[in-house]
Amino acid sequence: MAGAAREYVLTLDCAEGPGIVYAVSGFLAERGCDIVDIKQFGDRRGGHFYMRVHFEGPDGGAAEAGTAEGAAGAPAADDAVGRLRAEFEAVAARFGMEWALRPAAERTRVLVMVSKFGHCLNDLLFRARIGELPIEIVAVVSNHEDHRGLVEWHGIPYHCIPVTRETKPEAEAKLLSLVESTGAELVVLARYMQVLSDALATRMSGRVINIHHSFLPSFKGAKPYHQAWERGVKTVGATAHYVNAELDEGPIIAQQVIEVDHTHSPEDLVAVGRDAECKALSNAVRWHCEGRVILNGNRTVVLR
Repeated sequence: MAGAAREYVLTLDCAEGPGIVYAVSGFLAERGCDIVDIKQFGDRRGGHFYMRVHFEGPDGGAAEAGTAEGAAGAPAADDAVGRLRAEFEAVAARFGMEWALRPAAERTRVLVMVSKFGHCLNDLLFRARIGELPIEIVAVVSNHEDHRGLVEWHGIPYHCIPVTRETKPEAEAKLLSLVESTGAELVVLARYMQVLSDALATRMSGRVINIHHSFLPSFKGAKPYHQAWERGVKTVGATAHYVNAELDEGPIIAQQVIEVDHTHSPEDLVAVGRDAECKALSNAVRWHCEGRVILNGNRTVVLR
């Protein structure tokens, strides 16, 4: 992205009221910032306001990424974003905002989890490798050895952590240790076929995205394509959602559907559903990492 090292993304939500857009745009204008893109949503039913602003810093903004100092003594990137955050505190406090501000070029550190089905994993690895997703995959965790060769070919550490009913607490402790040691900001369950414990789901609320191979809230749990076939559906889908303590009940981020008909067997539905799963998951990961998704109770606001 041209100039990405000097561009930033601000996301916020707060109680709805007058003057929010004016205050945010005024803050940026006073500092010579240029708004590249702005999305907002006022939830009149819930009385809440959501905003995402992509903007360019003043006079070219921060130094080029990876350097301590820019041309003519321009401030380093960390200093520039730190200063903006410090100065925005007063605006945020005035409106009681929940907010985040980060460089637009910053890649989110992601830990991917997978079991035996590798299509979503392969899709994420490819999209990350070509720069289509703003992520750095720092590790892949699986309860099987099936995908070690693929992952290590990409130069990414692969960790096999088998899970049984008896070893689940130990396995989750190892997972949390990996999250901490790799600095992972997001965990993606790319067809990881183990249910996370309530304690782990609660601890990592808003930081775990799962792909479920059905158009939720229909056909939860195991073998959803077989459930769909038994009901004679004419559309199958996939749902990417945040994980919470209830199975397949977390806030939905993205969904994809594909038309089918009576000639499709359950195995055919599994095959055609793979594309929907990959697309829904990659969209959810991209939108989360670009700061486009804001939680709203058990729903999400996606500012695209």
